[in-house]
Amino acid sequence: MLQSRALVIALILLLSTTLPEVQSKSIFEKDRRDLLAIPEAIASYFYEAVNKVYPKVSQFLLDTVQSPSVTAARQRFVKEAAKVSIMFEQLIEKIKNLWYTRVLGY
Repeated sequence: MLQSRALVIALILLLSTTLPEVQSKSIFEKDRRDLLAIPEAIASYFYEAVNKVYPKVSQFLLDTVQSPSVTAARQRFVKEAAKVSIMFEQLIEKIKNLWYTRVLGY
């Protein structure tokens, strides 16, 4: 039972942090910083599907996601993802500048 709980927790964390966003805006747009939008949507769909079949399991999933350790991990991920997003935007701007000045000669 403990192994299955650990597996469910790992699955929830994996789904809420690693999947790329579908129907997202371009990565080159300045306002694109919400990296958890689609993983949260997938987790929500997963929760709804489980809730229809196994309400007790869905309650366990809900309690697990709302636990302090998972909440702290998600907050840490959001903070670090924001830093990475800003650095990526700066890198894109540098590449654009290099392209325009060196390659195109503007």
